[in-house]
Amino acid sequence: MPPLARDDDYRLNRDGNRKILAHLSQGGVRTVLYGGNANLYNMAVSEFGELLDLLEDVAPSDTWIIPSVGPDFGKAMDQIAILRDRDFPTAMLLPLVFPATSSGVATGLRRLAERYGRPMTAYIKSQDYITPADLAALVADGVVCSVKYANVRKDPDDDPYLAELVANIDTGRVVSGIGERPAISHLNGFGLNGFTSGSVCIAPALSTALLAALKAGRLEAAAALRANFLPLEDLRDNHSPLRVLHAAVATAEIAETGPLLPFLNNLVAPGLLAEIGAASRTLLAADAAHMAATA
Repeated sequence: MPPLARDDDYRLNRDGNRKILAHLSQGGVRTVLYGGNANLYNMAVSEFGELLDLLEDVAPSDTWIIPSVGPDFGKAMDQIAILRDRDFPTAMLLPLVFPATSSGVATGLRRLAERYGRPMTAYIKSQDYITPADLAALVADGVVCSVKYANVRKDPDDDPYLAELVANIDTGRVVSGIGERPAISHLNGFGLNGFTSGSVCIAPALSTALLAALKAGRLEAAAALRANFLPLEDLRDNHSPLRVLHAAVATAEIAETGPLLPFLNNLVAPGLLAEIGAASRTLLAADAAHMAATA
């Protein structure tokens, strides 16, 4: 889940976004989801088509791009009208905190999928957004093809909502949506199919190796690989996952990311930016060392 690079005048930065996608591809990442980290919450519908044009043009030919719509129903319906004639496999609905009810979200997803002509990806950030029963019905009816689960728990092993979800939905359709930190618990303990990540934009080879280790049941190796991500993940958890990642990609010199669209703003505190830069460059160096060792 990469950030979205912009120029100083807020226009989409073609070269910056191309560099981010190329870096991911070099590290073995072939599925890229543009959503919260790209700050699509604040993107105008009038810019959505331009974003799709850019992604279609700069993404490597073997990369699977998933754009997001919403979070509100009206914006999502307008975006689906733009998206439905494009060759993207699915779209993710960004979660709306308020006003939303479980049955209302379910109805909205049904109407969006009907207008789209293909199933949607659901994004769960709160157990109050949609019930596991309503979500299971959407999957059973072919409305939802996959679920990104990102409800943060103090102890990821203790998650009654996720336990109910995987009891009613094929775990092959559910991915962990909170990065590397809970990935071992979610994949090993709950049987989820994979995980999304922001820090993968710094260290794609390491993150891909972590996924491979988990799928092979090599938990000690997975824990060692995950340890590389924790310093940057700690900064993201403490200071905003989105804003820290936006700064990390730039300070690691992977690509210039530029300004964040309002209603967000970039991190500017010199001390914090220095911490982010040190963590991101250390993670990038570890990724390069891993690639060299496994070449």
